[in-house]
Amino acid sequence: MSLLAVGTVAFDAIETPFGKTDRIVGGAATYVCLSASYFTKNVNLVAVVGDDFPQEEISDLNKHGISTEGLQIKNGEKSFFWAGRYHNDMNSRDTLATELNVLADFDPVIPESYQDCQYLMLGNLTPIIQQTVIKRLKNRPKLIVMDTMNFWMDIAMDDLKETLKMVDVLTINDAEARQLSGEFSLVKAAKKIHAMGPKYLVIKKGEHGALLFGEGQIFSAPALPLEDVFDPTGAGDTFAGGFIGYLAGQNSISFENMKKAVIYGSALASFCVEKFGTERIKNLSEQDINARVIEFSKLVQF
Repeated sequence: MSLLAVGTVAFDAIETPFGKTDRIVGGAATYVCLSASYFTKNVNLVAVVGDDFPQEEISDLNKHGISTEGLQIKNGEKSFFWAGRYHNDMNSRDTLATELNVLADFDPVIPESYQDCQYLMLGNLTPIIQQTVIKRLKNRPKLIVMDTMNFWMDIAMDDLKETLKMVDVLTINDAEARQLSGEFSLVKAAKKIHAMGPKYLVIKKGEHGALLFGEGQIFSAPALPLEDVFDPTGAGDTFAGGFIGYLAGQNSISFENMKKAVIYGSALASFCVEKFGTERIKNLSEQDINARVIEFSKLVQF
C-alpha cells in the first residue's frame, strides 16, 4: 500500500552532553520516510529544500525505495535549518537558531503518481499546510496520521482544531496532550481529543514509552532502557514513520495491529537515538529490527 509523507527535509546542528554536530541532514519527513521504508516499499515524499541540499542525500533516500518526485528544490534558496542544545537529562532542550528559508512559503504540490496513496503521514507543519495536503488529494486515504506541536497550539489553535477534524490518528507528546485538552490526566485528555476528531491518539512519553488510545481501549508500550542515548532529535518522527509504515505494510488498521505498530515504531525510535541525526536508521537490517522488537516484548512479559 502506498504511503505519502509530507513534512520537512532540513539541516540540523545539534549539541548534546555527548557531542556536537555542525550541519547534518534532519527534518521530520526525512526520519518518517527512512523509518517507514523498512516496512513498506511504496513511500512517497512531499517536501521542499534549497539548492544547498546535497544530491547524495537525495540518492540515499532513493536507495531506501523512497520516491522524491514530490521534493521541490528551490534554486538560489536555502534549506530549512534548526540548531539546538540538549540539557543533561536529554529531555529538555534550547533552540539556538531557526531559519525557515524555503519553508517560509512552502506550497505542497502532490504529484499525480502520489494521488492513489492509501496512508498519509502529516509531519509537523502549519495546520493550514496539513489541511491543504488533505484537500489536494483526489481520494481520501484509508488512514491519515498527523503530528503537531505546542507551537501551533500557542499561535494557531483554531486552525489546528479544524485540521484535527480531518484526521484519524494524532501523535503528540504528553505535555502537548495536556495543553491541547486542558486536562492533566492523560486518560481524560484522550477523551477530549477524541471528541475533537481523531479516532486514535498516540501519546509519546519519551523515555517512559507511549500510550495508544482508541476503540475504548488503552495500550501502554514501554521504552527500551538504553546504555547510550546520543541524540533524541527525530526520535518522535522516527516513531511515527515506523508506526504508519508498519500499518501500511500490513494494510490493517485494527486496534490490535496498531498495538504492534506502536512497538515497531518504538523499536525504530530506539535505534535513532543511538547516533546523531539519521546515521543509525539509515543502515538497519531486518534482523536488527526483529531482535529489538523481541527485546521490547521481553519487557512486558510476566
